[in-house]
Amino acid sequence: MATPQGPLAGLKVMEFAGIGPGPHVGMLLADLGAEVVRIDRPGGAVMNPVVERARHRVMVDLKSEEGLAFCRNAASKADVLIEGLRPGVMERLGLGPDELLEANPRLVYARMTGWGQDGPLAKAAGHDINYIAITGALDAVGKKGDLPIPPQNLIGDFGGGSMYCAFGIMAALYERERSGKGQVVDAAIVDGVTSLMSFFFGQKHGMIRTNERGTGMLGGGAHFYQCYECADGKEISLGSIEPQFYAELLQRTGATDLADGQMNPANWVDYAEKLTALFKTKTQAEWNEILEGTDVCYGPVVGLDDAPNHPHMKARGTYVEHEGQTHPAPAPRFSRTPGAVRSSDDNGASVVKSWLGEG
Repeated sequence: MATPQGPLAGLKVMEFAGIGPGPHVGMLLADLGAEVVRIDRPGGAVMNPVVERARHRVMVDLKSEEGLAFCRNAASKADVLIEGLRPGVMERLGLGPDELLEANPRLVYARMTGWGQDGPLAKAAGHDINYIAITGALDAVGKKGDLPIPPQNLIGDFGGGSMYCAFGIMAALYERERSGKGQVVDAAIVDGVTSLMSFFFGQKHGMIRTNERGTGMLGGGAHFYQCYECADGKEISLGSIEPQFYAELLQRTGATDLADGQMNPANWVDYAEKLTALFKTKTQAEWNEILEGTDVCYGPVVGLDDAPNHPHMKARGTYVEHEGQTHPAPAPRFSRTPGAVRSSDDNGASVVKSWLGEG
């Protein structure tokens, strides 16, 4: 593995293997230079070479005293521990925060779960769709009159989960600089998603926020904030909210008959039907020539496999090729201490020895 670089170089992180948001937290920290030792079960295999990149893996039998002793030793020198098991499991293993923080008071112990560490659902199984269902987020996604559409697992696992967990870890590390003490970070997806919904709690019911699926301005109801199909079956997106952006949309498309009453929801269905017919007169490439790079607030709908080839994404180097695999580049970017995509290895045991001064 290449020498770690990035603003987190020197940070020692233990990550207990899991799926979804937990590994994503480990990737975010590792991309920015942290030395992440991933604790895998015997026989465990790499499930996702992108999300599980830049790790020092080690197979540990948590049912053995030897394996538990290894984890306790590693935690005694780690800065951060990440675990995503059901509440109570780490405590039953003797690896709970009380034990490990007593041995290492500076440890930031991050717990990544869906329901959180307490509450009536805390020990129940669940997935992204369930977590976002009870927060109000899922109810808003979909077409009017249809069932909600799960937005992949972006909102829950990653938006409200791993991103908030990583933010919590960094906040705890910052506080540790003053107090000298670590603490537990309870990163629950239901809490993070609720925080993501703050804008809508602060928005009165009306044009932007409604309780009816597919009707609000940002929920697919407005003709100037939705997607349309082109002549070739490909799609485009519009976000022409501000009056000057909407005016440019009409000028560049020739749809000047839609100038009056942009913000009147009574017009939205009729105007959307007219734009639907208009956008089917040209291909996506033709509309790109007319609208992309203007103040219309426009973007072609690009498939995941094609996204790395979009000229803007390519120019920014948003994707990198590494060992024959396309990887999203580390984000965000830093002017002096950039992160880097690195390979994983099976040297976790050696890395922990170096933490303990034995290597």
